[in-house]
Amino acid sequence: MDMRKNYFETLNVLVRAIEASDPYTSGHSMRVSAYAEAIAQKVGLPQGKIDLIKSAALLHDIGKIGIDKNILNKTGKLKREEFEKIKSHPEIGATIIADLSYLSNISGIIKHHHERNDGKGYPDGLCYEDIPLETSILTIADSFDAMTTDRPYRSALSLESALQEIKNNEGTQFNPDIVDDA
Repeated sequence: MDMRKNYFETLNVLVRAIEASDPYTSGHSMRVSAYAEAIAQKVGLPQGKIDLIKSAALLHDIGKIGIDKNILNKTGKLKREEFEKIKSHPEIGATIIADLSYLSNISGIIKHHHERNDGKGYPDGLCYEDIPLETSILTIADSFDAMTTDRPYRSALSLESALQEIKNNEGTQFNPDIVDDA
């Protein structure tokens, strides 16, 4: 039990490092982890998979440490090249944790948390059948939290509006097998 406790304490330290680099994500990783855990439980995944998803959710934005703060905190529309830099954060994050043996099993989830069912996501343009269930759960949890919190470029949506937006994008952005459990 001490190993599990130490593991999650280490993750929490890394989360604080992420939040220090991007103040708009304060609390984001913890909320995404809680949402992802709830979805994973509702889907009926075993505890080991749930812990894996929780860990990935806590660290999914660690790659933002490598993104210029002026871009992260920009209040206006991003230029194309700025958005390309933002789009690199999943790969940066996967690279950061890949060499940690106890975190290497979540690097793929982190790398692909912006993939979409229709293949229009990034970094690899994966489609529905190629996106692991754990990643699809994280994608929904991350999107829900992003929609329901204020961002530099827009105000938060209501919970109902965010859930409707997820349902509206079922099958294109989000895995239809999970949307009903969100």
